[in-house]
Amino acid sequence: MKEKLSHIDESGNASMVDVSDKTVTARTAVASGRVEFPSQVFETLAAQDFLGKKGSIIQTAVIAGIQAVKKTSELIPLCHQINLSKVHIGIHPKKNTLEIRCTVKCCEKTGVEMEALTGVSVSALTIYDMCKALSQDIKITDIQLEQKTGGKYDFRS
Repeated sequence: MKEKLSHIDESGNASMVDVSDKTVTARTAVASGRVEFPSQVFETLAAQDFLGKKGSIIQTAVIAGIQAVKKTSELIPLCHQINLSKVHIGIHPKKNTLEIRCTVKCCEKTGVEMEALTGVSVSALTIYDMCKALSQDIKITDIQLEQKTGGKYDFRS
């Protein structure tokens, strides 16, 4: 574990990390999360091929997640604005669950972990929004960084 927080300066104030001396490298981050449904709700959604009154639940969540990835620096105050090379969001049904996986790539001086996590989070929130009329007992869980490559160190959970 690192010894100090990177976004806090010597005076204890919030500070954006200075990446000007860092090297541009290919960077990738993968995040995942889950939306868990009561079994009856999941069965209803699956029987309708995950199509609701507002349209395709899965495709709407994918588009929302991609849009969120692109807006991460506007949502998270100390994130750098970066040029993205690739965003992929996959949403797959498992038992009473929609599993979300977001992969983000760039060639930059800073990583894309926050972008991947934001993509998963907004995809999950979109699913919740589109399904909440069926139940408020829907849970968004297990949002986590699975791996990152590039920069000082690689990570895999």
